[in-house]
Amino acid sequence: MNALWFHVLRTIYRKEPISAFILTAGMMNVAIGGIDHSTSLAVFGFSTVTIALILRWWSLSRRPEPIRVTPSARSGQVPVRALPETSSARSLPPLSMPKKPR
Repeated sequence: MNALWFHVLRTIYRKEPISAFILTAGMMNVAIGGIDHSTSLAVFGFSTVTIALILRWWSLSRRPEPIRVTPSARSGQVPVRALPETSSARSLPPLSMPKKPR
């Protein structure tokens, strides 16, 4: 369970670090407010968690759809390539210095 929890947290932090940090801070406020019986801190934590979830939802809804490139159904067409098959540039010179006879 601990390894699974760590994997989930690491994935969330890599995708959305700002909203995940706000979510974690809000959850800690809720936990501390619940332990200390501090209603104002718990309410502040719940509002922070809610803001983090809204921020995450908003950022996910603003992302454009990925462009999917599918090969054409016709096999007679030559595929368009971004780079040529062979390089027209000269090869690079050797990086090591030749050894001099003594």
